[in-house]
Amino acid sequence: MIRFTTPDLTALDSSIIGVIAEGGGALDAPGVTKLRPGDALPERPGNVILDHALAQCDAIVKARALARLVQLRRAGATIIMISHDEALLESCADEIWWIRGTQLIARGDAADVLPRYRRHVAEALRAAGENESARLAPTMRKGDGRAELETVELLGEQGAPATVWRSGEAVSIRVTVRFANAVDDPVVGIMIRNRIGLNVYGTNTELEHLRLGPVNAGDKLRITYRFRCDLCPGEYTVTAASHDPDGVWHDWMEDAVAVSVTDTRYTAGVANLKALVESDVLRYGPSPSGS
Repeated sequence: MIRFTTPDLTALDSSIIGVIAEGGGALDAPGVTKLRPGDALPERPGNVILDHALAQCDAIVKARALARLVQLRRAGATIIMISHDEALLESCADEIWWIRGTQLIARGDAADVLPRYRRHVAEALRAAGENESARLAPTMRKGDGRAELETVELLGEQGAPATVWRSGEAVSIRVTVRFANAVDDPVVGIMIRNRIGLNVYGTNTELEHLRLGPVNAGDKLRITYRFRCDLCPGEYTVTAASHDPDGVWHDWMEDAVAVSVTDTRYTAGVANLKALVESDVLRYGPSPSGS
């Protein structure tokens, strides 16, 4: 066994313990070899702590290292793997410890501890973006100057600024336009794109049957788009524009602001459809009892 003094924990023999050390948490076990990135795995069985030792390894090296760790475990070694690579921990750990500073937050099977940790991370990220206004930083801007996009605001479900949205949350995008010239029939639109530039969702006031004009020089319009954020976790941008119905731009801001989407679990793709999954057993051969 490995006995730790900070925190007061004991790791069983012949096991791989995955450790998520949050906020600079550390494990102290005197007399146990600690390996860091770049250190070679031991040739002989023995207790060892891997302090993010595989963090810089490519997929092939990591796979070989995992195979070696499994061999060491079978030979009686106890291996403590400190890592933030959740997929790595899920693939090999017999038990997960979640440590914050010197405090044990959770301990148990990966299927129980990792979802709790992911919920904590999602909530922390959402809280970090609360009351934070999005910074205008378009990658491209063009137009004839008859109108100017003054602000593109990202709002959370409480109506406060938020640069991080929770998947499924009721959110808003608010665009404020100031007109330098009279415009008979302005159209204001938005486009959400993912990190590789794929158009995720776009609409404008014309498509939504909201007529804005005519407007006079000096007028301002504030358009608010409200929707549920059914997006998968990831990084997105919002493009905004004011233009004529025939597409002549007054002001176009490509990737005007950035927004992050977080969730309590991983989902692939862009649209978070939140599927309800069920199964049916269909038997075409003999029943298990042979009857």
